[in-house]
Amino acid sequence: MKKKSVSPSHLKYLRNQRRNKGVVVTCQLLLVVLFLGLWQLLADKGVIDSFITSSPAKVWTTFAQLAKGDLWRHVGVTLMETVVGFLLSFVIGTVVAILLWFSQTVRRVLEPYLIVLNALPKIALGPLIIVWIGAGKEAIITMAVLISVIITIINTLTGFISVPEDKLLLMKTLGANKWQTLWKLVFPSSMPTITACLKINVGMSWVGSIMGEYLVSKAGLGYLIVYGGQVFNLSLVMCSTVILCALAGLMYLAVAIVERVVTKAMGL
Repeated sequence: MKKKSVSPSHLKYLRNQRRNKGVVVTCQLLLVVLFLGLWQLLADKGVIDSFITSSPAKVWTTFAQLAKGDLWRHVGVTLMETVVGFLLSFVIGTVVAILLWFSQTVRRVLEPYLIVLNALPKIALGPLIIVWIGAGKEAIITMAVLISVIITIINTLTGFISVPEDKLLLMKTLGANKWQTLWKLVFPSSMPTITACLKINVGMSWVGSIMGEYLVSKAGLGYLIVYGGQVFNLSLVMCSTVILCALAGLMYLAVAIVERVVTKAMGL
């Protein structure tokens, strides 16, 4: 096979794209370095009280101490709860969205209730969850699911019903049934909405698991944050928060990679 020739203008465009990406990444890293440097400088000069705000040096020292102990157990507990909650909310939310898409009448009946449930502060259900499910990991995972499942249903359903009517009519004209229309047209057309919802749910799942650990936990990063606040070890609080940020960023990156692979596989 002959290789496709690439025009000089297209090569120039690709080089500019790579250069712009490099500039963006460099600026992002510089912002982090500047923030940490300014934070440490203000703490060293006494402009801010390092007992209250901690400092990068204290956070690093705390991390080194935790790494020699039970840090990875706490990280593993929170990561497991978050990932399980994330996956369950996606599966449950997508299934419910499909069922609502199949029946317009049921969708109209349940839509107001979904809006109310989405507006409900889920932390208010914490005591009930503990009584119903128990004071364990199951309660924390349930909280993570509750935080993100309604958003998953609403966003995924919005993507489903946003498919143009002319395309739906074309599928009907070709003799496709509801299931064929869903898998051949509606689902692929909704992939951008679904992947955007997954990216939102990364943060929501972490919020849910940490909220659950605030209420009831004997291990996890949320437990470390609560314990650090109780004993006024704010370096422990800041260290746990930084670890949470890093884990959430890595999870977001994993979702972005999956999005790229799926989009490429589906030819979108």
